[in-house]
Amino acid sequence: MKEEKYILWFKEISKEDVIVVGGKNANLGEMYQKLSNLGVKVPNGFAITTKSYDYFIKYNNLEEKIKEILKNLDVYNVEKLQKEGEIIRNLIKQGEFPEDLKKEILDAFEKLKEEYGEDLQVAVRSSASAEDLPDASFAGQQETYLNVIQKDLLEKIKYCFASLFTDRAIFYRQEKGFDHFQVKLSVGVQKMIRSDLASSGVMFTIDTDSGLNKVIVINGVWGLGELIVQGKVIPDEWIVFKESLEKGFRSIISKRLGEKVKKIVYAEEGGVKEIETKEEEKVNYSLNNDEVLELAKMGLIIEKHYGRPMDIEWAKDGIDGKLYIVQARAETVHSTKKYNVYEEYILASNQSDFDLRQSMVLKGIAIGSKITSGKIRVIKDVSKINEFQEGEILVTEMTDPDWVPIMKIAKGIITDKGGRTCHAAIVSRELGIPAIVGTQKATEVLKTGDEVTIDCSTGITGYVYKGKIGYEVIEHNLENLPETKTKIYVNIGLPDEAWEKWYLPVKGVGLAREEFIIAEEIKIHPNALIDYPNLSEEIKEKIDELTRGYEDKKQYFIDKLAEGIAKICVAYWPHEVIVRFSDFKTNEYRNLIGGDFYEPEEENPMIGWRGASRYYHPKFKKSFELEVSAMKKVREEMGISNLVMMVPFCRTPEEGRKVIEIIENILGPRKEKNYKVYVMAEIPSNILQADEFLEIFDGMSIGSNDLTQLILGIDRDNEMLQGLADERNESVKKLISEVIRKCKEKGKYVGICGQAPSDFPEIVELLVKEGIESLSVNSDVVVKTIEMVKKFEDENK
Repeated sequence: MKEEKYILWFKEISKEDVIVVGGKNANLGEMYQKLSNLGVKVPNGFAITTKSYDYFIKYNNLEEKIKEILKNLDVYNVEKLQKEGEIIRNLIKQGEFPEDLKKEILDAFEKLKEEYGEDLQVAVRSSASAEDLPDASFAGQQETYLNVIQKDLLEKIKYCFASLFTDRAIFYRQEKGFDHFQVKLSVGVQKMIRSDLASSGVMFTIDTDSGLNKVIVINGVWGLGELIVQGKVIPDEWIVFKESLEKGFRSIISKRLGEKVKKIVYAEEGGVKEIETKEEEKVNYSLNNDEVLELAKMGLIIEKHYGRPMDIEWAKDGIDGKLYIVQARAETVHSTKKYNVYEEYILASNQSDFDLRQSMVLKGIAIGSKITSGKIRVIKDVSKINEFQEGEILVTEMTDPDWVPIMKIAKGIITDKGGRTCHAAIVSRELGIPAIVGTQKATEVLKTGDEVTIDCSTGITGYVYKGKIGYEVIEHNLENLPETKTKIYVNIGLPDEAWEKWYLPVKGVGLAREEFIIAEEIKIHPNALIDYPNLSEEIKEKIDELTRGYEDKKQYFIDKLAEGIAKICVAYWPHEVIVRFSDFKTNEYRNLIGGDFYEPEEENPMIGWRGASRYYHPKFKKSFELEVSAMKKVREEMGISNLVMMVPFCRTPEEGRKVIEIIENILGPRKEKNYKVYVMAEIPSNILQADEFLEIFDGMSIGSNDLTQLILGIDRDNEMLQGLADERNESVKKLISEVIRKCKEKGKYVGICGQAPSDFPEIVELLVKEGIESLSVNSDVVVKTIEMVKKFEDENK
């Protein structure tokens, strides 16, 4: 019987043995026993069982003493919690091992040396019987000791036993309703992977910010991985699309180089130490692409085996060069969350962009998507956490599990350091409070007593504003929405917006705008990247700062654009995602780095050199080819096939043919390669010559904004004429009806992606009556539009 043993080897353990070996060891045994043959490499080891823990406690007569100390404990009294926790830990550390138990442990270590050699170093990890459960993550509540050698083994096991009563563990158990004496401790002793000579990190088989379950997110640093959780470095990050990975594609859809300024390596005397990373390590990724894909495949195997999203720790051995899985547990935040209510946080509409810019004091990495306001409490040292008051916003350099008691009562958290998978980020998500991490200087800029607003509602970047700014929370119920014959799509700007709103009940994306990706991510005029050798040193310096690691500057444009497009496509996979080629006007292109050198001054850019007329022009054709190459990478390298391309502002059929020729030269013939290219119907000529345009393109999407200004002869940027620009004008409505009829006659796609359906129910009614295939609207009106369309469909039966 396993329950009667003091030592169990990984090969003897399964995930059903949590009571005997704790959650961590149960998962290690499960993977070692059942997944090794599938390619998941887990270093061997053994578990010192909970029976051993009970034996140790009983042998040293500690149970009654501990119960007496914990009687009537108020875990919110931080000072008392710290004092009594320390007394209990010292009692356990001063205990002695029974001789028979000591012998079994040392004999097992000798046996592990037979497999790995005399100079064996091990990781000694606590594994609680209530840890790593599907509905509660006790990760980080107990201690782990790394690079442990034989002479220190027994001491570190005792320290693990004692860590069952760290302040944070006592607090967490009480909060989750676990009896202190029903939770037992096992200790895992596992061969140490030499990641001090290579890299290590964490891997989630779900996006931990948005809950998107179609991807695997991998973080990595040089050396041992503890710095990621501690938040002392911003790690490298890769995102891999699961479905195309399974089909054999190189499906890394995003990669970001982290600021890996420190690393943890072995200390000569045993244990570990923190050192600075070398310059070469700072500017290079901690894994290559092949290794990322190999890891992602392991993550997929583990997720499929457990049948749920997983939180996994990995390590690369610097001696044998192989990748290993050293821990796995169920992801407990998003995988247990229900997505039947869409909760939207929005800053008050009376705040102008100028006002917000003026009041912004900090920005960093947004955790969650909420907004909150409150008074700041700056605490730089954990010994001062008893000063914190409930409802304040915590500002600190970084957090670790000792901070959890006050994080629990904080309205929000702001840190100097850390990335998306640091301790502060993980706990904030679990607590459901907004946090901004990695601000670099929050503890310097903010002062205790300051009132601020934390805004995490706009995507990956979070903002801290001076003072209390109003906001509203809109709840959208996604259950019981009617099915409509007309497809409802959503308009998307930034990829982060797509990931925040991936669970909206839409049938695809009717308009994804390249301009946002180019302006926010790339920031450089494509011609400047093509013409890089001939630029001034000043412009080169700006470009070099953004394109670190890219000798070929053109590839930077292709990669970053492809990543942004891929993220939008994956968010709404397998539904159609219509991506419009760049539609900057010349004045907007001039705002990009180097743009001044390539863009003419135009009196009215709205009807100037834009859209299709740029794509074949000698002064822009090479730049357009970079855009098409990005589309090629998304489809052929990443394996994302729900991408549909769209050409904007195409004035004549002749222009359309020239653009299609460029696209097919790079992507191949459409029928042979199975892709589509639509055209925007936003110029009267698109509708008056619809038959010719539909011979060239695979469908049309109505751009009601430009169509209205060109039918009515209005510059929609001219404030003097704003009252005349109305899509409900009869001339506009007639041409909209006409283009829908033409597309239906030809059996071609027809949708609308302009602003009109988001603003005017009358336009929605017209579109439904005419039998349009899809309506694409802003995310905030998706639910309302579905209900409206259903009503109009029923009326038109």
